[in-house]
Amino acid sequence: MPLELNPQQKKAAEAPDGPLLIVAGAGTGKTRTLTSRIVHLIRKGIRPEQICALTFTNKAARQMGERVEQQLPGLGAALKRPFIGTFHSLGARILRAEAKRVGRTGSFVIFDDHDSLQLVKKILKNYPVKEEGPSFFLRRIGLLKNGALTLADLDSSPNPNDKFLPAIFEKYEAALAENNAFDFDDLLVQVVDIFRRYPAVLDKYRRRYPYLLVDEYQDVNNVQYELIRQLAAAHGRLSVVGDDQQTIYSWRGSNFEIFLGFERDWPGATVVLLEENYRSTSNIIAAAGAVIAHNKKQKPKQLWTRQPAGEPVRLVETEDEEQEARWIAGRIRASAEQPASPAAPSDADGEGRAKTTAILYRTNAQSRAIEQALIELGIPYLVFGGLKFYERREIKDIVAALRFASNPNDSVSLQRLQKNFLKKTFLRLKNELPHQVGKLSASQLISYVLEISGYFNELKKDYANFTERIENLNELIYFASNFSSLSEFLERVSLMQSTDNIKNNKDSRKSNINLMTVHLAKGLEFDNVFIAGCNEGVLPHQMSYFSEEEIEEERRLMYVAMTRARQKLYLNFYHLPSRFLSEIPAEFLEFSVSKSIDDEERYIEY
Repeated sequence: MPLELNPQQKKAAEAPDGPLLIVAGAGTGKTRTLTSRIVHLIRKGIRPEQICALTFTNKAARQMGERVEQQLPGLGAALKRPFIGTFHSLGARILRAEAKRVGRTGSFVIFDDHDSLQLVKKILKNYPVKEEGPSFFLRRIGLLKNGALTLADLDSSPNPNDKFLPAIFEKYEAALAENNAFDFDDLLVQVVDIFRRYPAVLDKYRRRYPYLLVDEYQDVNNVQYELIRQLAAAHGRLSVVGDDQQTIYSWRGSNFEIFLGFERDWPGATVVLLEENYRSTSNIIAAAGAVIAHNKKQKPKQLWTRQPAGEPVRLVETEDEEQEARWIAGRIRASAEQPASPAAPSDADGEGRAKTTAILYRTNAQSRAIEQALIELGIPYLVFGGLKFYERREIKDIVAALRFASNPNDSVSLQRLQKNFLKKTFLRLKNELPHQVGKLSASQLISYVLEISGYFNELKKDYANFTERIENLNELIYFASNFSSLSEFLERVSLMQSTDNIKNNKDSRKSNINLMTVHLAKGLEFDNVFIAGCNEGVLPHQMSYFSEEEIEEERRLMYVAMTRARQKLYLNFYHLPSRFLSEIPAEFLEFSVSKSIDDEERYIEY
């Protein structure tokens, strides 16, 4: 049975051959439309195996494939189907057939980030690099492969370690070849290179895939775009869907200008706007739209919905992050305790589905206070796509050091220190830490461990996400500063961990309370959304202050967070409110203040 489409979705699905840009606002049925276009092409006589649809995640590819087969039941029994997969899965498929052209066999292995890091670490033993570690050089190798950095750029680089990069890069590439391996970047870079050097090979794949579709086009990077251009340039049968207002991945290479320049790059393109939102109440849509309207670089669109106005967006001021977390947890518990009614069930929608709740935050370090508040109220939760705060390696390392300082007989903590610190550092920690107890507070002791171990530098050397890990440790220092003694702090941490293990691990998989960063929330939707830390310096992040382009990306991040909500949206802040909050008209807001005075909680609504 064909999917029901609104007029704009139908226009996009049935557009004539040629370049097609579908500008799909949040919640406007992007996947439905792209799926319908694939189905339309097959129904009009295009052989399924001539269609190539590219996505960014296996989940999106799987979902799209399932929907196509639902619309075309006979396709499941067909010998050939459309290729629906990620850019990298297409690259791997092509390389299996063409590997000999770049000195590999079709049985090559794919090195993941850990494999590549170990390879670089081995190579670095022969070079006198200072301060920078394997993760730095692996990032630089990736930039070289993707064209964001050239060998000529290295001549003027202020980083003295860059002078070693050409030789390290050469040895890295030779080692991959020797291992009959490709790294993740190679799955695209090598294919683009093969197509450039062997026109006959490119022509073969152009004839194999004369219809090309691309999901989330706003997230395409330069190499992905070059692959798209190579495959589609001859015939121009390229259909892309995306939303420039949800471009939030420039930090990992996506090029915002590619989306904005589609009509320039593909003359005669058809452009279809999808603006009817099926997800959120009109108050949420209007509030989010008012925020994103302040961005200068975008393809203007006006989201609208047939949904009712719903509740106003709730703007909540608290005293600090601890009280913010307690307010959110308290609100979740109060909602769960409300009796359900047939007209407006509190824990299920009209179809009996349990309501979902997301607590979104800009940085992973913010989860610490939120997790603590949920645990204290016995609310099971799931940290989506990541580890709970006290399970993160850097937190476990430092907590182990504090536990050993407090109790030198703790052999488990001592063993962790021996395993994760350099021998010289380990011996110093073993000898000195117990003597610092009583002299230093818990937060000072953490700083002492970090300083004598050079822990921040080690993180920078070994992890690409070292900035995030450092933020986690700074959050631990902040939390520890609230305790007058080390033993009191460790007792709280232990109680948090044991309570979490007993109550939450058992129930978290079935919990409908989801904690995640805004970046991970993209593409998801929830009945109720709390955005924590809507403060200046957090969202927008303070690192974005010096660039208007980065401020605009932070605003897009805020927009993505707001448009995850179906029914209720809470914007929480303390200290200095985010500039983005002032961009929301008062008519869509309900303002609350929750602050404690003399141990009594004051709650004011305006």
